[in-house]
Amino acid sequence: MAFPEPKPRPPELPQKRLKTLDCGQGAVRAVRFNVDGNYCLTCGSDKTLKLWNPLRGTLLRTYSGHGYEVLDAAGSFDNSSLCSGGGDKAVVLWDVASGQVVRKFRGHAGKVNTVQFNEEATVILSGSIDSSIRCWDCRSRRPEPVQTLDEARDGVSSVKVSDHEILAGSVDGRVRRYDLRKGQLFSDYVGSPITCTCFSRDGQCTLVSSLDSTLRLLDKDTGELLGEYKGHKNQEYKLDCCLSERDTHVVSCSEDGKVFFWDLVEGALALALPVGPGVVQSLAYHPTEPCLLTAMGGSIQCWREEAYEAEDGAG
Repeated sequence: MAFPEPKPRPPELPQKRLKTLDCGQGAVRAVRFNVDGNYCLTCGSDKTLKLWNPLRGTLLRTYSGHGYEVLDAAGSFDNSSLCSGGGDKAVVLWDVASGQVVRKFRGHAGKVNTVQFNEEATVILSGSIDSSIRCWDCRSRRPEPVQTLDEARDGVSSVKVSDHEILAGSVDGRVRRYDLRKGQLFSDYVGSPITCTCFSRDGQCTLVSSLDSTLRLLDKDTGELLGEYKGHKNQEYKLDCCLSERDTHVVSCSEDGKVFFWDLVEGALALALPVGPGVVQSLAYHPTEPCLLTAMGGSIQCWREEAYEAEDGAG
């Protein structure tokens, strides 16, 4: 006889501050977990990119090579490479271990807001204020992009990638999804300039934040509005949003110094987490655990659930 599956524990929200790290790189423009959540990247207004172990609070390496502030970064699936983009209009491919620049891709006509690797880390996708998404081949010596997606009518603020799709948000108020298998473009009009888009972890939905201080959950295939989430403030800055590690909560930065958590299904506000007195500029959610990183001013904060006890040496 089969035993019943144990009941999944109710989701826990990361609301206990474990660490605050002063990153020493000017204002932190973005914080990003690596693929397994053991390390994180911080993008600095002082032109540097830094790699950390956030739970231990240790700096592992500094990457210097951008000519202006770094605005976004991402790690490859095998942790061997990083990509970054910034105010110098360049997209940079880095070797993690040596800290060296492998390639510097130029072609955007304005600052690069967002960068992502494809699943195999053979292509970097970059979204820019110049209204284009460019796809750069990491393995070839070609200086020009292998593809340019220029459907957006205004700056591209957010690009996310699945195994066969590109999801892009633009200041023109549209979310565009490029289905690479079908060779089709799907577009949903939100109306307000979009600051961040992401897939749900189950791949069924897309989450969109915009400058009307509203997050919207859309059915990926039909574009149907499944939920709206309000209460935070987002009227002038490009702020991050995401879903929690089990798709139970919608999470957003806010310009009033908090991170907001809403119950995905109910739409009710579950937690307004006070981070500090400024704008919560960026956030990153751990891929498998209730662990959150936030960025405010020149520092990042690491949060875990209340029951979490730091392991020896990690506290």
